[in-house]
Amino acid sequence: MTKSTKVSLATAADDRAPPVGPQRGGSPDELMDFGKRLRSTVPRLSHGVWKKPADRADPIAQIQASDHERLPELLPVRYGRMLVSPFTFYRGAAGVMAADLATTPATGLRVQACGDCHLLNFGGFATPERNIVFDINDFDETLPAPWEWDVKRLAASFVLAARSAGLSDSVGHDAAVGAATSYRKRLSAYARMSPLEVWYASVSAEDFISLVTDPDRKKFARRRIAKAAETSGSELDYPRLAGMTGGQVHIRDAPPLIFHPEVARAPDFMARLEAVLATYRETLPDERRALLDHYRLVDAAIKVVGIGSVGRRCWIALMMSAANDPLFLQFKEARASVLEPYAGTSLYPHHGQRVVVGQRLMQPASDVFLGWVKGEDGRHLYARQLRDAKIKPLIETFDAEMLQVYAAGCGWALARSHAKAGDAWTISGYLGSNGHFDDAMGKFALAYADQAEADHAELKRAVRAGKVQVLQEA
Repeated sequence: MTKSTKVSLATAADDRAPPVGPQRGGSPDELMDFGKRLRSTVPRLSHGVWKKPADRADPIAQIQASDHERLPELLPVRYGRMLVSPFTFYRGAAGVMAADLATTPATGLRVQACGDCHLLNFGGFATPERNIVFDINDFDETLPAPWEWDVKRLAASFVLAARSAGLSDSVGHDAAVGAATSYRKRLSAYARMSPLEVWYASVSAEDFISLVTDPDRKKFARRRIAKAAETSGSELDYPRLAGMTGGQVHIRDAPPLIFHPEVARAPDFMARLEAVLATYRETLPDERRALLDHYRLVDAAIKVVGIGSVGRRCWIALMMSAANDPLFLQFKEARASVLEPYAGTSLYPHHGQRVVVGQRLMQPASDVFLGWVKGEDGRHLYARQLRDAKIKPLIETFDAEMLQVYAAGCGWALARSHAKAGDAWTISGYLGSNGHFDDAMGKFALAYADQAEADHAELKRAVRAGKVQVLQEA
């Protein structure tokens, strides 16, 4: 087993995460041969083992360690969402798993990792060319790190999602294996492409639909995609999130999930927001600045999003064009990646920039308004559209067949992301053409899902003991 500590993954001279991509030089054949030789030091089947370390930190204490950085009034919402099921706990406990993954075998090959690679972090979204693609959506934890960590977090999420949906462990196991198989085969295909071909590659909506065999499901998927592509996300969000009050357009308060904080009542609030917006504007390419200049700032409020992000400062800014076309931008707080204690700190001193650069490296095409800024209070933020034709998977409706299809799609998209900014030749050489690694991922997924359930039970005990306060949403 190779070590997966910060010392082995970061440079000895400095604690920053080193870059990704081919590091040794040589031809593709030589790199693939190097990957094959790595099997002797890190057997592929060794990745299937998960054993709780004797000195493993208390998972609830690990999660609570970040509470002091969050809005205290939103902590009960965060824990209420994590309490719902082991799967929702898992989604909010990326830091816990990062610590666990650092104790597992790793080849030492790095990619630009997602860092929070669970199955609900994938979905459909519109590119700037208005094409719908299937890919990773959220990059809050992105960092150069071992490629294995993303695959393992993705695999375990399928077992937990299957259990949450009332499906059997055999279904979850097969989906985890399917995701790993798809990742291995697609990465092998990308390794045979030129760097430019990989850079321009994407998993289109039709690519994803091609994985579906049932004709009715194909029709349903095409209807969802067509509906999502008809209008912009802001046009859909506007009537739900905003309206006229006293002759002025405002974002509607819906506490505790959407609200104007005390600072929003200050008479100079809008002027201060304009200053932050101007600084953010400087991180956009010139043509995107010209696009942004067609809109004026109208209002801003805090909006609670996700599970792991609950309590972080996440602002939504409503902007309007001269013809009153709405645009919602999201300014989301960016903290240090949960991978950093184990993979080295980011090369970027601004964590919003870390997220933006990682997203641009991993996605086939990124949001036109993607940028970063430092808020008045010094907090790092990154910006993007709140929603742009996003299509979320309806996991709760999936049966065994559809879960397997979705696993194949996620494995495909992850392979494309890793190949774009990583060493596809060496990783592919290591994985090989048989299913040893895939089978290992099935075993790991079952074992780590059990661990997540045990950790979720710890949260329930903490809630019953009054150590953790929760707000149960309807």
